[in-house]
Amino acid sequence: MKKLKLVVSDFHLGRGRRLPNGALNLLEDFHFDHKFKELLEYYSTGPYEDAEVELVFNGDMLNLIQTDYHGHFTVIITEHVSITKLKTIIEGHPIFFKTLKEFLSHPKRVLTYIVGNHDQEMVWRSTRALFEEAVGKDVQWKSSYYQIDGMHIEHGHQHEAANRVDPTRVFLGENLPEPILNLPWGTLFTMQFLTKLKIQRPYFDKVKPFKMVLWWSLFNDTWFAISAISRLIVYFISTRFSKNRYRQSSLKTTLRLLSEASVFPDLTDAARRILRTPDIHTAIFGHTHVYKLVQIGDEKQYLNTGTWTDIVSLDLESFGRRSKLTYVRVDYENEKPLPLLRQWIGTIPTEDDAVGF
Repeated sequence: MKKLKLVVSDFHLGRGRRLPNGALNLLEDFHFDHKFKELLEYYSTGPYEDAEVELVFNGDMLNLIQTDYHGHFTVIITEHVSITKLKTIIEGHPIFFKTLKEFLSHPKRVLTYIVGNHDQEMVWRSTRALFEEAVGKDVQWKSSYYQIDGMHIEHGHQHEAANRVDPTRVFLGENLPEPILNLPWGTLFTMQFLTKLKIQRPYFDKVKPFKMVLWWSLFNDTWFAISAISRLIVYFISTRFSKNRYRQSSLKTTLRLLSEASVFPDLTDAARRILRTPDIHTAIFGHTHVYKLVQIGDEKQYLNTGTWTDIVSLDLESFGRRSKLTYVRVDYENEKPLPLLRQWIGTIPTEDDAVGF
């Protein structure tokens, strides 16, 4: 094997499994640092030892929007705030960043980073510089999508009204002492509302289909469900129909938010639209946290890399809690790319924390 690409997304690295005081971090979603180390070591040895390997981070690798800034979750995101939060993530995942640095030390290995909605703060020059310092190599940064060898690789949040970032207005600076990030409504919702629920019920944003957890909660966790739904209604109305010097909204956007609302969106239609382009044979998304392979015609396909975080399914077909460490591997046979949806198994750890999500 002389050349390949590895595409992963939605790791959601936070401050680490345990906080500096030793307590479990209820907001940490990524618990597979050792598995990621195994993956990179596998693609650094044997037939891959001298291969050209491009590692593609397809968005939401860092969970910056659920990482606190000195104990609170501010939505006024300045460059300094982002730098401070990124430092705590790097400190919280020493194995991850050490492994990544060792992997990239080989001259034939490169890293491409596509920014998602949970790591929108990676648009700052200083956060990019800090990340590159941590991994010991320059990174190819992509703010929206990456097209190469007939493949369109994109995180996917731009196809949702709630999480769509205005590419013409990434920062807000008018009448402000310094620029701040122009956050979409979905990010504000996560930081101001969902994070508080997650601290109380860590599973809340991991269950699919989401309507099932609402019904389950109404019967089995009634007071919490009623309280959460009531607060959600109040929050939605207050954020959509009140003026804010930092954000702008419109009735059209509000209606689209309501029509597209989903914790686990389906991007198949968006993939089909992209695949209408004659030169594109494969669309690769993340964002949905649901791995997928959809064959479109005889020669085109849509792949979703899924997530390396826990998912709880209330569907009878896939009932239960599971973690599938899925990724896309692109092999090159006679210089023609062959994208494959793969699952990393690795070895079973000797022991692990018995509690925590």
